[in-house]
Amino acid sequence: MTTKAQVLNPQNKLHHVETISVTKILVGIFAAVPIALTLPAAALEVQILPKKPQLGDTISVLIEPESQVQPSNPTVTVGEQTYPTFAIAPNKYRAFIPTTPLEKAGVRKVTVSGDGPQQRNLAVYVGDRKFPIQRITLPPGKAGVKATEYELTRVKEFKALVTPEKFWNGVFLRPNKGRMTTIYGVRRYYNGKFANNYYHRGLDYAGAAGSAVIAPAAGKVALVGTVSQGFRVHGNVVGIDHGQGVTSIFMHLSRINVKEGDIVKAGQLIGAVGSTGASTGPHLHWGLYVNGQSIDPKSWKSQIVD
Repeated sequence: MTTKAQVLNPQNKLHHVETISVTKILVGIFAAVPIALTLPAAALEVQILPKKPQLGDTISVLIEPESQVQPSNPTVTVGEQTYPTFAIAPNKYRAFIPTTPLEKAGVRKVTVSGDGPQQRNLAVYVGDRKFPIQRITLPPGKAGVKATEYELTRVKEFKALVTPEKFWNGVFLRPNKGRMTTIYGVRRYYNGKFANNYYHRGLDYAGAAGSAVIAPAAGKVALVGTVSQGFRVHGNVVGIDHGQGVTSIFMHLSRINVKEGDIVKAGQLIGAVGSTGASTGPHLHWGLYVNGQSIDPKSWKSQIVD
């Protein structure tokens, strides 16, 4: 709609002057309002893998905000525990939730929060799993060996690493060619006494003494310890930081071929099988940790975990 008004010019002559279009005024007002205010809050697309997790599995939480503008990483919370998230592709994020044999099967309430009002609440059911019982008899001199404070502190600090960079790529390799003798999650009796709150935190390979131990995936050597330094239980040990809260530890080595700070590739020689520390014979213990918790390496060896 257009209106007209009559005005006098300096010569007192009457003229018709067309005013601004009312329609144009309204358009200008709405154009000045940010579009985001007229749209619903952006949603979070969340995918949980595996679809049917069991105790010992690593749960991947994949997040895709609807908005292409995401100033900060989303947060993933289970109960009072918040897990770090990392960008793995443009506008795509991932967090790992570890599960262990010491937990109870059942529903986990997972809260995923983005910027502003973006939030998803999910119920993830973690299935039960039976873990074998094993009886171990340690020989004199090995039974009752206790870790030193130095050993415990160094290992605890190593397992707590959450490096932003992702070093690994693809499936994890077998670190030794020996046959597997002890699987993940086994509960144990040591010299007839049940070990409460214990489960076998890794995989044991019965490789021959001196046989090669390789890095299962790329990473940075963040821990090197020896019996002479006080690593009584772990023995000669190497720890690799694969990045983003994922770490590997290799115990009871007879030889160490790397030093702290080294960057290693998947398949690179890092040491040799031995029987140092609390060990009944030559073997390699490989433990894989996610956000400080020991998880089953099985799925990491059979499929790519991004």
